Amino acid sequence: MDLRRMSHLVALADARHFGRAAQQCHLSQPAFSRSILAAEESLGLQLFNRGAGEITCTDAGAFVVERARKLVFDSRCLERDVSLYRDKKIGDIAFGVGPYPAATILLGLLCELRTRYPGINARVEVNRAPYLTEHLHDESLNFFVASLVFVPTHPDLVVTPLGRLDAGFYVRAGHPLDGQAVRLADLLSYGVATVEVAVQIQLDLGKIAGLPPGVRFPAVVTCDDVQVLKGLARLTDTVVVCPVAAMDPELRSGALVPLTVTNLEPLHAPIGVVSLRGRSFSAMAEYAIEVLGRLVANE
Repeated sequence: MDLRRMSHLVALADARHFGRAAQQCHLSQPAFSRSILAAEESLGLQLFNRGAGEITCTDAGAFVVERARKLVFDSRCLERDVSLYRDKKIGDIAFGVGPYPAATILLGLLCELRTRYPGINARVEVNRAPYLTEHLHDESLNFFVASLVFVPTHPDLVVTPLGRLDAGFYVRAGHPLDGQAVRLADLLSYGVATVEVAVQIQLDLGKIAGLPPGVRFPAVVTCDDVQVLKGLARLTDTVVVCPVAAMDPELRSGALVPLTVTNLEPLHAPIGVVSLRGRSFSAMAEYAIEVLGRLVANE
């Protein structure tokens, strides 16, 4: 069976409709139907159930489509690599970044890329790990870097740890808690704002703060934009949790000050690169990942 016909099987399995799948493959519906029938005849298997509703895979179809999907994916990777090699391009780059690395190491990475390779085009998606994982699977991203706490477990994903980014509690200068050594429970009356925090960490913090068993430490504001969190801390008595590496301008100006929480170990987020298993990187993507590792190590 040729690769083109395999791509038709994958398209029908995904679209579950002959018309939509044919349109996706830029074929007329009769031509597409003939391709599917020819595939079934060549294999001697019925691959799809053709009922009144959606088209579904038979057991044999699911078996064949799974393997066809990998071959189609590998073919796209091969075409991409050959193109990069033939044109002697370093390659453009598209990658994702979670909220913490976006606030700390993204600017350093982009400055490095623009300085060393001014001819490249970089597209950056800043979002949470589940969203970035979805776009990694549809191959619109080469990789993404994020807090590994939120990266879903999936056999198609390869996770490469880079290190960790430390975080801390901050308030405005002149805040009632400014200059004091406090306990975690002391922050509750002022309200704590933070980026998204894993449920287990919320439960652990709730226990340290003396809340009833099973009660999470509350956040009055959850926002993935660290700049917004810093602005909130400057203008109100809200306590914010922010990456240490993102706080330098506010600390140097004296607008915000760190809090010492005596009954809490320093906070940190494990950071890593997530990519698709079997996906080959361009030279530019490999270089960007190398730079990310250096930036995380230096924070």
